Amino acid sequence: MDEQIDTRALLQHLNLAVALTDIDADRICFENACFFDWFPPPAGDQGQLSERIAGLDLDKARERLKERGAFRLELEVQLRGRATPVRLEMHQIEHQGRALTLLEGHNISKEMENQYMLDSYSRMAERNAKALEKEKDRVERLLLNIMPKAVYEELKDFGTTTPQHFEHAAILMLDFVRFTDMQISHDASALVSELNDIFSAFDRIVEMFGCERIRTIGDSYMAVSGVPEESSEDTANIARVALRMRRYLEKRNAAHTNQWRGRIGINTGPVIGSLVGIQKYVYDLFGPGVNLAARMESLSEPMRITLNQATYELIKDEFVCSEREEVEVKGFGPMTLYFLEEEARRHYR
Repeated sequence: MDEQIDTRALLQHLNLAVALTDIDADRICFENACFFDWFPPPAGDQGQLSERIAGLDLDKARERLKERGAFRLELEVQLRGRATPVRLEMHQIEHQGRALTLLEGHNISKEMENQYMLDSYSRMAERNAKALEKEKDRVERLLLNIMPKAVYEELKDFGTTTPQHFEHAAILMLDFVRFTDMQISHDASALVSELNDIFSAFDRIVEMFGCERIRTIGDSYMAVSGVPEESSEDTANIARVALRMRRYLEKRNAAHTNQWRGRIGINTGPVIGSLVGIQKYVYDLFGPGVNLAARMESLSEPMRITLNQATYELIKDEFVCSEREEVEVKGFGPMTLYFLEEEARRHYR
């Protein structure tokens, strides 16, 4: 009897809701104080189990206890005026030859708070990962704007790049005639806006033929084909780019007050491609191929495309060119120059 009293006293002091029930009869045989507080009976009556525990599906509980010997559900109870999450566990036991059900109620507030914190950290980590991926994509797009994709991949994989030599790169140089004398040059915002529109259109043309924009400096534009992958169509592709740039400017000038008259030179020759800078990257080309392309541009005329004899020989069967006079080219000696007029019709795209 003393042991029974001690056991009851111990259960009464547990911060755990405990009850012994006859679930078939829907009756509570014993409950401790915690269970009474969590699941108070109707006024003046001990109340049936199904009445005491709101949300308990008694038929479902009986079925699960019969099949598995246990049943669990989560619900909320009012403790000191606050809705508190509780996990109620039922276990089938035998007591003094009777089949009874032991109920244990656990306050899972801390568990739910921890789960909420874990979910919050998980969502925050997911947001940070997405933000990091977005920033990575943005940086990648910026870097791909200043260097070829193959160079970017090498930089990403090894943290550095190796200067490369290209024997037959096709280079285009464009510069606008009397740029500083244009009326629009006195309006900085308008100037930048129009120049941005033009260079953006040039970028699309360059991309259309698998070429690379290397740089823009002020009103000059440089593009190349054959870097970093060379092909037999490099010179033809850069010639097509030049023709479409000129065609774009002609159509734009016909529709706008400000006249942008470009002077274009192209050349095919040896260059070295390298990434320059440590904190601010710039991919650039160096060598005689670039120098001669610059000479062709300076010796060209407004809205004309100039090339030298060697470049002409590479594309003469695919394009219509008109011969110019022989000219002394600084650093290269006398050269016969040509104007690129149009693509031959049988090759026209």
